[in-house]
Amino acid sequence: MHALIEHARSFRDRAAADGAPLAPLAQGQTPLALFITCSDSRVVPSLITGAKPGELFELRTAGGIVPRYSLDRPSAEAATIEFAVEVLQVADVVVCGHSHCAAVAALARGDDLTTVPAMAGWLSAASDRTDDLGADGLDRAVQRHVVAQMERLRAHPAIRRRLDQGRIGLHGWFYEVHTGTVLTHRSGADAFRPL
Repeated sequence: MHALIEHARSFRDRAAADGAPLAPLAQGQTPLALFITCSDSRVVPSLITGAKPGELFELRTAGGIVPRYSLDRPSAEAATIEFAVEVLQVADVVVCGHSHCAAVAALARGDDLTTVPAMAGWLSAASDRTDDLGADGLDRAVQRHVVAQMERLRAHPAIRRRLDQGRIGLHGWFYEVHTGTVLTHRSGADAFRPL
């Protein structure tokens, strides 16, 4: 923790030395995209994309799960998506899964999660993907999971409306944490190919 604190203490001076003006950020934000991904510490959206402060609006959840839209059960995830699309008017949404995802692995294997009951509840309530790993392995399970989350997004009214109007792009990515490779979903082939 000490290194993180020291880095935070020196951030202002480093940003000034790097010529990264922070003051304009106080005027508001106009992010280029909503980036939905797992809360895994190895997945760093701004590092992967090269985004600067203000360029990505991030939504991070265990497993990168997008819950079903329901006004009867409001969620922080639905509020974040709605705000990004309706207020910030992002032009693109990226759903990014990753290799070595413990949440998707637990879901696919049907792991006993009694020691983490909140995680168990989140996975069972928020996900309808219970495919076993099969011969394709975890990477393919995560890729199927990304496609399922994209389908969930299409059911969110703000996303659906913008898609119908051709005013938003929806992208599925798969990030390999051990190589840095990013693959993108090609809907025509229903496959992930290099970005």
